[in-house]
Amino acid sequence: MPDKMSIWSLVANASFVVQLVMLLLLLASVLSWVMIFQRHFVLRQAQQKLRLFEDRFWSGVDLSQLFREVNADPDSDNGAENIFRAGLKEFSRLSQQSGVEHRDAIMEGAQRSMRVALAREEEKLEMHLPFLATVGSTSPYVGLFGTVWGIMNSFRGLANVHQATLASVAPGISEALIATAIGLFAAIPAVIAYNRFSAKTETLMNSYETFADEFSSVLHRRVHTSS
Repeated sequence: MPDKMSIWSLVANASFVVQLVMLLLLLASVLSWVMIFQRHFVLRQAQQKLRLFEDRFWSGVDLSQLFREVNADPDSDNGAENIFRAGLKEFSRLSQQSGVEHRDAIMEGAQRSMRVALAREEEKLEMHLPFLATVGSTSPYVGLFGTVWGIMNSFRGLANVHQATLASVAPGISEALIATAIGLFAAIPAVIAYNRFSAKTETLMNSYETFADEFSSVLHRRVHTSS
């Protein structure tokens, strides 16, 4: 009896539908953990690169020199650097094409480019988060479906038994409950990771938006002092 009630034997003897539910939940759990580790490293690197670039930006370095340094690094994929690159590139392009009377147009163009860069950075930071949210919200229900199906099969099997005992019902109910357990195992880490990464993404986006506003102020002073 102990061998029949072991976890592996219960899974092996489960019905095809319950086994399919377990397999889907395990696959979702594995993919979730892969994305959790990937998002962790991406967000941590983004925070580190943001601090390094802001220190460099506010060190008094010439903006043109900083722009050349950023462009010279082919592996550079920092959110603040991308915003800076987009804003200064559009600012320089419009400054060369427009006269002094078009200062507002120059600023609007630079700010528009930075908003586009901000949107792209937000897409990068939020990558895989919808999947984690989906796993966290649906896995318990998928596991519950497997449990209901397994219990239903157990009670259907009792129709052919003259005397129902706990020993005859327990294996079927146990294998069905494993599906719910796997669903919770997949959902809980996904929910925790989604909430944590969403908070970090929001913090980073606020920092990027603050940098974009500060950089806009720098460009605003630059375009007006050049007149």
